[in-house]
Amino acid sequence: MATLLVTLFGFDVPVILLSYDETEVIASTPEKRMIQETNPFSFALGSGQACVYDGVSLRPCCLEPCVLSCFWGCEVSALQAALHTHQQTLRLTSSQHFLEALHLHFHYHETFNIKSEDEKECHTCITADQRITDFGPLPRNHYPLVAVLTLAETEARNLYNIVANVIVIHVPDSKYNLSARILFQYLLTAQGHMHELKPLFMSAEISGPPYSEKSSQPAEAQMEGNLVRDESDWSEEMGRNCVICQNAAVNRVLLPCRHACVCDNCLLHFQHCPICRAFVLESFSLRTTAGM
Repeated sequence: MATLLVTLFGFDVPVILLSYDETEVIASTPEKRMIQETNPFSFALGSGQACVYDGVSLRPCCLEPCVLSCFWGCEVSALQAALHTHQQTLRLTSSQHFLEALHLHFHYHETFNIKSEDEKECHTCITADQRITDFGPLPRNHYPLVAVLTLAETEARNLYNIVANVIVIHVPDSKYNLSARILFQYLLTAQGHMHELKPLFMSAEISGPPYSEKSSQPAEAQMEGNLVRDESDWSEEMGRNCVICQNAAVNRVLLPCRHACVCDNCLLHFQHCPICRAFVLESFSLRTTAGM
């Protein structure tokens, strides 16, 4: 039983102190409904240094043969208009569709044919005759590099709901030398939907690589954009890594902070993320049943 301690604190006001181990009544965290989809695309920055003068290495890996289209100096407004077009009218399912949708609002365009499950790096670079050393002051009107992955074969496009992966990449130049990194990733579906691909943040104590935009293998993609693996893989790698009880597998992603750090049982006892202390609005299970 919990210990009750009654005492007086000034002006004879009774105060009841409850033992710390008494269970608090906390409202349950709403469950976020997720739909699991097979993502045929995976993308990461390649090895080596990257800059606007020497280019950048990219490492796509796809379940099917695909086309990697690189648009250097793509106008921000042009990309936004193209994505809006996909959602409203024309479905952008091929490299040619993207080329037409951008209406030549970019400095340089280059394409690569990627074989199925081939992790070979592709090096893209603006040609010297473009004489481009930077993409203007901040805030910029042009993205340094926009990479687009599309399925090469028509038959393959009918097999997957996700038909394109759009990646916005920062490449350092003479005016802004922040190291190369992926800024945004979007998944486009055959129904005209667009989902931003976001990383999950794992506890530093959890073994194995984080599930993020830099994952090198194709994976199952949650429609909210989070990468997950097969349930057996999670059981093997995650083990007993809940940051609270240290005795159960991590199985909950907290929203909106996206920390994957607690098990199902411990989630019931917290309203704030144990990692960043953000208020938990929703959560979803990493072991989502396909089609649910």
